[in-house]
Amino acid sequence: MTDFTGLRALVTGGASGIGLATARLLAARGAEVAVLDLEPSGARPPLRGYRADVGDAPSVRAAVAAAAADLGGLDILVNNAGIGAQGTVEDNDDAEWHRVLDVNVVGMVRVARAALPHLRRSGHAAIVNTCSIAATAGLPRRALYSATKGAVYSLTLAMAADHLHEGIRVNCVNPGTADTPWVGRLLDAADDPAAERAALAARQPSGRLVTADEVAGAVAYLAGPLSGATTGTSLAVDGGMQGLRPRPEPR
Repeated sequence: MTDFTGLRALVTGGASGIGLATARLLAARGAEVAVLDLEPSGARPPLRGYRADVGDAPSVRAAVAAAAADLGGLDILVNNAGIGAQGTVEDNDDAEWHRVLDVNVVGMVRVARAALPHLRRSGHAAIVNTCSIAATAGLPRRALYSATKGAVYSLTLAMAADHLHEGIRVNCVNPGTADTPWVGRLLDAADDPAAERAALAARQPSGRLVTADEVAGAVAYLAGPLSGATTGTSLAVDGGMQGLRPRPEPR
């Protein structure tokens, strides 16, 4: 497929996991792709890497400006950078709440703010935010993380309304538990990594973790020019976790 030929995309957190899978897919389908990351070395050619911290506004402005200049503009923004958190409302102090909210929510705002002047000049402008099943389902010991993703979900709808008249579509993708380096680190820290992996897989009706490539495919759908009538939408990629309640198979 070459449906992204001639389009310029920017992917945050694009040097690993879902971001890297998305950047590679967009490039394979014809886009020129810039990656923003704290450590962009994982984004190898044809991807263009730019060092940026979404928690720091000057860093974001400089990186987005450099990427847009090198690409000759921007058509697509994939707001993917984020960090995790575990625990109930009692387990994280105020500083941690501010830190994770700043990266996961305000970080998206910083990048979108810097990218919007470039997107307004595009005939195929699209923003895709990486949200989570945590925005729509109550998950144990994910209070802080869920709060940030609930904010991302609402932010996506508000942005879609605000920028509709400018021809900029805004959607989000809601992955379930994905088999990414971040989840791998969580599993490594568990008392019984194998049992924890099995539990995470079992809570998704498909019985397995989501792959980064599957999430990337959903992002590409939402970002692509063939989805011109799709805005203000959340697309679940969660093995049925959001909406399905399957009956146990008889033994």
